Amino acid sequence: MLSQERIQLMTKMASYEEHEGKKYMAIGSYFRSDYIGLQIIKSIICATLAYLVLFGMYLFYEFENFMQDIYKMDLLEFGKSVLFYYFIFVLIYGVISYVVYSYRYHKAKKSLKRYYHHLKQLAAMYDLETRK
Repeated sequence: MLSQERIQLMTKMASYEEHEGKKYMAIGSYFRSDYIGLQIIKSIICATLAYLVLFGMYLFYEFENFMQDIYKMDLLEFGKSVLFYYFIFVLIYGVISYVVYSYRYHKAKKSLKRYYHHLKQLAAMYDLETRK
């Protein structure tokens, strides 16, 4: 015999599995440090590409001035400043990524904990019904 409470719980769990559960289960399969580390590495790669694009656009925009002043400027100092700004950009991007992905991991674990609690409730309902 089907119980109304059990049907509601199963429907709620099926909806969770279909929508946000897929994403959270993928996140929950990692250890915290592995998930955050992998995401930060991806973020650093993306930040590097973004910096290269922005630097390329800057050089393209200022190309005429850059070519006129190339013999007057200290190229070593210019390279150091470019690398300094790159490291600052990547550092800020990495810290923001750490905060965002830590929050996402915490949110996923909390959601999965609630899901597993519902699974235990459902199993208990089945046990009660089979004992009758």
